Amino acid sequence: MSDHPDYPRRRRRRPRAHRTLTRLPVVDETSAGGVVIKVHNGRAYVALIARRNRHGSIEWCLPKGHVEGRETTADTAIREVFEETGITGRIIVPLATISYSFSGAGRWVHKVVHHYLMEYVSGTITVEGDPDQEAEEAAWFPLSEAETILVYPNERKVAHLARQLLRRRT
Repeated sequence: MSDHPDYPRRRRRRPRAHRTLTRLPVVDETSAGGVVIKVHNGRAYVALIARRNRHGSIEWCLPKGHVEGRETTADTAIREVFEETGITGRIIVPLATISYSFSGAGRWVHKVVHHYLMEYVSGTITVEGDPDQEAEEAAWFPLSEAETILVYPNERKVAHLARQLLRRRT
């Protein structure tokens, strides 16, 4: 029947979600942050921050943020760690770069995040200095437990890499 000349041909449409996402403008963003390690009584701890997701739930994640002006990603990592946690860290080594995409605010965002392994230098962990007030809480967690606390799979992989690298260094 569909081959009959009197019947209009139906064009197959893409799913609505796909049509919407392909029309959104694409924005590239670059961020950097750190896996800050503090050793206390022979045990490694990592500084994590808690943020609220779109649904209002708390998610623990690594401190990170956007590169500003002519900052290097290393400078950004140090600044963002300080702003979101109140602590100063020193970069030991670049750890990993992750890439992901998401939609939000009427655009499709392709984000690249550079993570650095850092050692704690000074400061008291707090979110009081976070200029964007995105972090609701900051705390030290045993590095060995970070992979179960971190919400995002990419960040769990970064924490795992940090553990492996620290094991090889000791």
